[in-house]
Amino acid sequence: MKEYKYKMQISYDGTNYFGWQIQKNKLTIQEAIQKNLSKILGEDIKIIAAGRTDAKVHALEQVAHFSYTKKLDLKKVIFSLNSLLPLDIRIKNITQVDTNFHARFSAKSKIYSYHIFVGNVEDPFSRMYSYKPNYKFDLDLLKKASKRFLGTHNFSSFANKQYTGSAANNPIKTIKRIDIKKRKNEIILEFEADGFLYKMVRNIVGTLLDVANEKLPLDMIEKIIKAKDRKKASKPAEPQGLFLVKVLY
Repeated sequence: MKEYKYKMQISYDGTNYFGWQIQKNKLTIQEAIQKNLSKILGEDIKIIAAGRTDAKVHALEQVAHFSYTKKLDLKKVIFSLNSLLPLDIRIKNITQVDTNFHARFSAKSKIYSYHIFVGNVEDPFSRMYSYKPNYKFDLDLLKKASKRFLGTHNFSSFANKQYTGSAANNPIKTIKRIDIKKRKNEIILEFEADGFLYKMVRNIVGTLLDVANEKLPLDMIEKIIKAKDRKKASKPAEPQGLFLVKVLY
C-alpha cells in the first residue's frame, strides 16, 4: 500500500508541558498533536520530531513528520488540527515531502536561542520566556567564553544521560556559531550546531554564566570539555529561557 509522508512545522509555548516526548501520565506536546491528528485522520498516527525539547522549553519552529495512506487536503488538516489543539500549540504548516525525508536524520543543523533577562526588576510578562540570574556577570567575559565552545568537540561533559541515547552513540558535535546579542533588557545567546545532546545548550549556558560571574576561570572550559564528565560542568540554566528556533535541511 502506498504511503505519503508529511512534514509539519510547529510552534509551541512549553510552559505547561513536560517536554515534547510522550510520557506516562504527563502532558506533552507530542501526545497533544498525535491524539488530535489521529482523531482527524481516523487512525493511529505517530509523529517523529527533529528533536525532543525538555519540560518548559519552547519552540518557534519545531519540525516533525508522519506517514499516511492517503493524499490529504493540507489546508483543511491544518485548520482542523489548530481548531482542536490548545492555543499554546500551533501547526504553522504541513507539506508533502519525499518518502526519504526524516525530521531528525535529514536535518543539517539546528538553531537554539537562550534568553537572559538583565533588567533590574523582572518583567512579569517575560518571566516564563527568559531566565533572570540573581547575580551580575561580565558580558565581555561571556563573549570570550562562548568562543571556546566553537568547532568540533566531544560534548559528553555537557550531556545529561551521558551513557544513553545520542550522547552514548555520538557525543561529537560541531557548534558552527554562538551569537550574543543585547536587546532592551535581554541578552540572547543563539547557538547553531549540526546536533545537540540532551540538555547540552542549557548545560553550556550554565557554564558560560559561571565563567562570566567569575565562579569558574576562563581556561577551565577546555579542561571541562576534555574531561568528558558531566560532573565537571556547571548546573543547567533554567529551561524557560530556551527556544528551538529553526531546523535546517
